[in-house]
This record gives sequence, C-alpha cells and structure tokens, in this order.
Amino acid sequence: MIVAPVLEAAYLQVRAGQERAFEQAFKQASPLIAATGGYAGHTLQRCLEVPGRYLLLVQWQTLEAHTVGFRQSPQYQQWRALLHHFYDPFPVVEHFETVLNSPCKDHTA
Repeated sequence: MIVAPVLEAAYLQVRAGQERAFEQAFKQASPLIAATGGYAGHTLQRCLEVPGRYLLLVQWQTLEAHTVGFRQSPQYQQWRALLHHFYDPFPVVEHFETVLNSPCKDHTA
C-alpha cells in the first residue's frame, strides 16, 4: 500500500436518525473529492461504540491539495451542500504526516 504524504482525519458526528441518509449522501459526494488534483484516496468508517459517529480519512499528495485545491473549488460547495447539514457538532479536521508505516499481515494463511 502506498501512503500519501498527508492524511486528513475528521470525526463526523451525524445527527441521530440521519445515519442512513448521510451514508447515501456521502456516496454521492465521494466523486467530488476524488476528482480533486492531489487526491490519493479516502475511506469512511462507522464507529462501533458511538452511534452516529464516523471517521473520515482522506489521503492527499500535499496539504494545499486539500486546503486550497478542494476547499476553494466549486466541488467543495457541492460537497458542503450534500453533507454539512448532517453534522452536530461540526467536525474538527486535522492533517497528519506518517512517522512509521507497518504493513498489515496477511491473515488468510
């Protein structure tokens, strides 16, 4: 697995009862972020312990690909319209760089 230099991480707390609608809207919104220059991949994960909590991880080639390239694009306005009304509270977004990367073991053997 190739890891992009910048990892965006956001906990998303979705309003109670809106989880299914959020997941459908997120599927619609995914191509918007994927079309951004410097985008390298993303994953959305649902929390097992906290209802309505999700973890969004987005890999970017540079910090600016996210903060300028995506956030200042027309696609971001569409993303915002599709998703931001689901959040309470509004998520904090942070960016990380890899310090250590250990590959996953193959557990199929």
